[in-house]
Amino acid sequence: MTPYDLRVEYRRTPLGVGTRDPRFSWLVDHLQEAFELEVSAGGRVLWASGPVQAPNGGLVAYAGERLASNSAYRWRVRSRSAEDGWSEWAASTFETSLLDASDWVSQWIEPAQQDAVVERWSIVDWVRGLGPDSPPDERLRPPQLLRQRFEVGPGVLRARLFATARGVYSAFVNGRRADDQALAPGFDSYEHRISFSAADVTAALAEGENVLCLVLADGWWAGRLGLTGSSAQFGTRTSAIWQLHVDYADGTTQIVTSGSDVRSTTGPWAYADLFVGASFDRRAVPSGWDRPGFDDADWMPVTEVGADHRLLVPFRGEPVRRVLEVAPVALVETAGGTIVDFGQVLVGRLRLRLRDATPGQRIVIEHTETLAADGSWFTNIVGINKEQTDVYVTAGGPARDGGEGVEEWEPEFTFHGFRYARISGLTAPLAADDVVAVVLASDLEQTGSFASSDLRLNRLHENVVWSQRGNFLTVPTDCPQRERAGWTGDIQAFVGAAANNAQVVPFLSRWLDNLRADQLPDGRIPIFSPRSPFDAEAAATAQGIGSIVAAAGWSDAIAVVPWTLYERTGDRRVLEENYDAMLRWIEYQRQTAAAELPPALVGAELPAARRRAQSLLYNTGLHFGDWLTPSTMEGRPTHEAIGIAPALTSEYLAPMFQAQTLTIAAQAAAVLGRDADAAAFAARAAEVRAAFAAEYTDAAGDLPVRLQGVYVLALAFDMVPAELRARTAARLVELIRERGDRLDTGFLATPYLLDVLCDNGHPDVARTLLWQSQMPSWLYEVDRGATTIWEAWDAISPDGEIRPMSFNHYAPGSVDDWLYRRVAGIRSTSPGYRTAVIEPDFDAGVDEARAHVGTPFGRFAVEWTRTDEVATVTAEVPYGMTAHLRAGGVDVALEPGRSTHAIRLPVS
Repeated sequence: MTPYDLRVEYRRTPLGVGTRDPRFSWLVDHLQEAFELEVSAGGRVLWASGPVQAPNGGLVAYAGERLASNSAYRWRVRSRSAEDGWSEWAASTFETSLLDASDWVSQWIEPAQQDAVVERWSIVDWVRGLGPDSPPDERLRPPQLLRQRFEVGPGVLRARLFATARGVYSAFVNGRRADDQALAPGFDSYEHRISFSAADVTAALAEGENVLCLVLADGWWAGRLGLTGSSAQFGTRTSAIWQLHVDYADGTTQIVTSGSDVRSTTGPWAYADLFVGASFDRRAVPSGWDRPGFDDADWMPVTEVGADHRLLVPFRGEPVRRVLEVAPVALVETAGGTIVDFGQVLVGRLRLRLRDATPGQRIVIEHTETLAADGSWFTNIVGINKEQTDVYVTAGGPARDGGEGVEEWEPEFTFHGFRYARISGLTAPLAADDVVAVVLASDLEQTGSFASSDLRLNRLHENVVWSQRGNFLTVPTDCPQRERAGWTGDIQAFVGAAANNAQVVPFLSRWLDNLRADQLPDGRIPIFSPRSPFDAEAAATAQGIGSIVAAAGWSDAIAVVPWTLYERTGDRRVLEENYDAMLRWIEYQRQTAAAELPPALVGAELPAARRRAQSLLYNTGLHFGDWLTPSTMEGRPTHEAIGIAPALTSEYLAPMFQAQTLTIAAQAAAVLGRDADAAAFAARAAEVRAAFAAEYTDAAGDLPVRLQGVYVLALAFDMVPAELRARTAARLVELIRERGDRLDTGFLATPYLLDVLCDNGHPDVARTLLWQSQMPSWLYEVDRGATTIWEAWDAISPDGEIRPMSFNHYAPGSVDDWLYRRVAGIRSTSPGYRTAVIEPDFDAGVDEARAHVGTPFGRFAVEWTRTDEVATVTAEVPYGMTAHLRAGGVDVALEPGRSTHAIRLPVS
């Protein structure tokens, strides 16, 4: 009964905890009635909670003496149950980061470099396929090698390196990597905040001369970004800052700071850009440059560029790492090179091994998500400045990397979205074990799973997991090959599914930190974050969709994402951190509603009641609406079709999300004890819903636009009066039938479609949509060989045409949440799974299903099978959760642990 799985801020034995009041969590296999927790440093207790009456659940905030920066702490906890009394103590450790700007004494340093070439492209340029005429070698610049010598004395106890960059970096101490990160420090809204990491480098140090080295590349700071692939959106020159803190046995501390003693030079890279790719010449590696004793006398001095530390913040959550390796399933020799098929659309890069390499071989690696229908090479939707091509020039000769005449290379400071790679320049055929795909992602703990008796449904779930993995890379992106932008609409649609599959709270909390930093002074929440100065300039000078800064459903992520995380985890802090930003967005909506009328009503004589109702509705301005609604895209070129759904649906969807965000704000206020706010927002939400119903809902429950998405969201957000809901739901079903039992919902409505049908008496229609194999449908994609979720339902049309859309876009994969909750039947009924149900759908179309999720109490799981007469359900319930099995007319309280239940089904 001893506590286990001890965590601080969701992480086990973390380094670099960035808060003075971290939360502690643990699991126990008993019903806890009390706990006792102690935190100590150097053998001295800093906080002893004493016995605290509390059930299972964790997230206990530190409340002792002030924690110091860059300090190691030990903590222990024990738990009491009514049956067995106090458990044994369980112990763990954590370390704090540099917690104050004043902890930094280093200078930002800038290596000698040319300014990044500033290339500016518009959306029109992208649509027209315009791009740079010159090759990457002529318009990109190389990463810089940075080198700093320092002396270390005897008796080192502990050494921690804190580092970050305007750019991306890899750090080395005496030739050893400082950590296992990739693309450190990640993507931030650099105008407002820059994350820095902490690494344990104790084992790398030696008494005497040591050397600290960095490789510094453009990354998100100065490299190509976004739809247009424009460069230098935050800055034109890279820089770095670090502090190495070395603690000695005699109690002294040495701080090695970045400054004027650092030397720099260009190295073996001709360039390394996140989008374009990397070009690396093995022959140009300075031998031993990252080890003591190397002569760097001819290297260039760096420039100190300031000591402003106000933007530096400790990195939150898990960094990007190499999380998986995928072997090829086929290698095909073609005239253009060897095409390697990894059998899976993924995000990362190749690691290549060359046997008997000769000096100066130029190996070119291209990447794509799909091939043409005839199996020939096809590059899809890449666009301007996004070649996704890596170049490696061999050194040749003996004793290279893997042995005699063997060289291995994995590009750095870049990543690609691909399933296929084409490798040219080889002088001998590749063996299957000479190439591997290295998967990059923010290294999130996988906490959930779903499987069933149907292989296609299982593949759909796996597609969602792969799209989540590939797009949860430092920020939640829309796609890994075309934009890589932190679109708010995508994550608000998908956050529920994301929370089932992985522990996403630290990752999304860090992104929300950036989103709040990017919030405009007038309260608008931008449509993506991080947002660069170029993004702001481009929106200010654009027309139409390109000019959108904030949008209904997208900007509402500031409420939807925190609230969903709270619902799934019970973490109040995520509400506390984002509450004020929610209110500022709500106030912007309120002021806009009061000041503007829809174009059709401008200048019209309106009755007083209607004018007052209109003054409550946020129903003006440009929005994306129910983006990519299938019927609005059919038979039209993409660049023409994308504006149709926004024009048809925005006026109605904007006030729907306004009402929903008001409701979330009211609920959040109640949780946070702000009762006056809760009452005010609930009342305003009711007023908005009443005004909407009066303006847009007729006596038959019909809405102004006959599109499924408008009906879905009206029902999901309670915009239809209770007495009309059945009629509105029936009209939704009519629209589905008219489409041949196929969905016709876009980005905003799809997450709610199947639940709306189930909750309004039409679960049979929801099941029909799930199992639909004609386009548009989830299983159409599976049947066409999809291994991730597509941006558009017809990214590959029934006749085999490949459309210029992304093949890795998680937003439509929000259906995965429904698979967990409705098919498997595993569902929380109060925040953080304090109470929950297992309510399987035995009529879902499968004979068995199993799923599990991680909860604050531990693993919550279900397995069920059915025959014509009996369903057998096995539940696994952690201690501290109150759970029920509800199915087949049965409602059974579930005891902690595993239990199996037989439910007799009605004979049809």
